[in-house]
Amino acid sequence: MRGNWHSFNYTIGVMALKQSTPTLADLDPDALAERFAAWGYKPGHAARVLRAFYAGREVVPEDVQLPQGLVGRLRNEFHSRAANLAARQVAADGTMKLLLRLADGRTVESVLMPDYRPDRAAGCISSQVGCAMGCDFCATTKTGFERNLTAGEIVEQFLALRREAQAVGRKLQTVVFMGMGEPLLNLEAVLTAVHRLADHSLGAFGWRQITVSTVGIVPGMDALTATGLNFNLAVSLHAPDDATRARLLPMGERFLIADILAAADRFQAVRGRPVTIQYCLLAGVNDSPAQARQLAGWLVNRRMHVNLLRYNPTGLSLQGVAYRPTPDAAAEAFVAVLREHKVVAHFRRPRGPEIDAACGQLRRRALEAAPTPLPSSVPAALLAHPDEST
Repeated sequence: MRGNWHSFNYTIGVMALKQSTPTLADLDPDALAERFAAWGYKPGHAARVLRAFYAGREVVPEDVQLPQGLVGRLRNEFHSRAANLAARQVAADGTMKLLLRLADGRTVESVLMPDYRPDRAAGCISSQVGCAMGCDFCATTKTGFERNLTAGEIVEQFLALRREAQAVGRKLQTVVFMGMGEPLLNLEAVLTAVHRLADHSLGAFGWRQITVSTVGIVPGMDALTATGLNFNLAVSLHAPDDATRARLLPMGERFLIADILAAADRFQAVRGRPVTIQYCLLAGVNDSPAQARQLAGWLVNRRMHVNLLRYNPTGLSLQGVAYRPTPDAAAEAFVAVLREHKVVAHFRRPRGPEIDAACGQLRRRALEAAPTPLPSSVPAALLAHPDEST
């Protein structure tokens, strides 16, 4: 990519479109209390309203006693939700993929994954509409990057997954920012959303139950470290050498493996908990025993966990490659090499291949079936690819 990191980050960062009418997910307790006070009502009502909202109820819950004038004002001033369900797919294993339609007509994916325990589930949420990272084996990159999500739109995904989990008798136990987009290129909104998810008076979810994933944006990783917040970090490595990684992940040309792992070291030194290394096995690309030894060489003296992913085919890539999943025998040989070198490694359980479970697949299929025209009010400059503005 042309241009420096700062101009690229700025280009991405300014491209979030604001909703004309907010939802309660857009506000924290202080902001809502200020609004109530400006309307002439007690600021103390704000905390009760937001607690009920994050518990999954509507803008004006029936069981929250409020002045009648405030009830009317809330209904007139706020949308009930920032995102509506456009599609839901459920796999045989209980994995549920949601396609949520935002206020401007764009769509974003979220996934609910049942846990081994029958009463728990994990959620995967998106941070952007599309993605600019260009990872060659990812379905999301095929639809390009459109814009950042607002903090409220991120929170709405969490609330949608919490409702879906409750409907099937489960509790949403963990959340990963591992859906569409690169979270560290929408850092302000992601951190604001994380605060709202974890705040005891809002989502009450717990910092350690939240994981933020990145392809290895080193300045963003250091920015996460500087927050001092107690969530988890996952790094998508996907190759043990810079040349292979750059072919798979174009951002690999900007940030080298050594620099990415050094940033992960700095994060881990502050948190005291292992960073997760994500590694998607691709047949004949990054899955040889020699490459396993290379990966082990990076990690043998690091207390990090390797999360091995089995590839969910998405058709031809942007480079015209038809990637294939690594056969089981080769995958087992790969993990055996890691374990021989005392590297902690495990396979992530495959999820819902029959429901377009790979990131971006459901959205892409929906766009191909019925493309959604962009609103005429969207300035063309906001839709430019980052390379076009450097």
